[in-house]
Amino acid sequence: MIEKVSIKAIKANPNNPRVIRDDKFKKLVRSINEFPEMLELRPIVVNDDMIVLGGNMRLKACKEAGLNEVAIIKASNLSEAQQKEFIIKDNVGFGEWDWDILANEYDTDELNSWGLDLWKAPVEVDYSILDEDEDVEQLLEDLSSGVKKAIQIEFEAEHYEEAQQLVKFWRDKKLYIGGFIMEKLKAEKDKL
Repeated sequence: MIEKVSIKAIKANPNNPRVIRDDKFKKLVRSINEFPEMLELRPIVVNDDMIVLGGNMRLKACKEAGLNEVAIIKASNLSEAQQKEFIIKDNVGFGEWDWDILANEYDTDELNSWGLDLWKAPVEVDYSILDEDEDVEQLLEDLSSGVKKAIQIEFEAEHYEEAQQLVKFWRDKKLYIGGFIMEKLKAEKDKL
């Protein structure tokens, strides 16, 4: 059942894996301002704690647009696992665009203004660095210095949630987790 609630009552989901950046976010805000009826037709989905399961970016855009109320649907009957599954499946595009219909039945500028970036000019790539006599390997190394990199660490299924919580805990404390793990691994290696 769709209901209207104060936007202040809804909590953004801190574990939402989907983001919307700059230009697309501005387009979403503009879309909400120009076509607010869309929100009635596609309400924000929340759990019983009023945490967003579907529509995190719409909620953010609604706040930016200055709305005081939004339409919601409560997903009261979902387990914790189903809520996590919903968050992902709500953001996954299962279908594909019919490019012929888009090209012939829609205005390209309108599609772009609605947030569907279809046709972009190719990016100009400067290959002149390859013509230089300089050491390309050294240049690449210089460019990547200071950039964080990631290593995937596997956990048994029964330890995964605890590991996830520990990582979140230490990230919130601003601990450099990679350095912490390195020190522990070195200490264990030295024992061998």
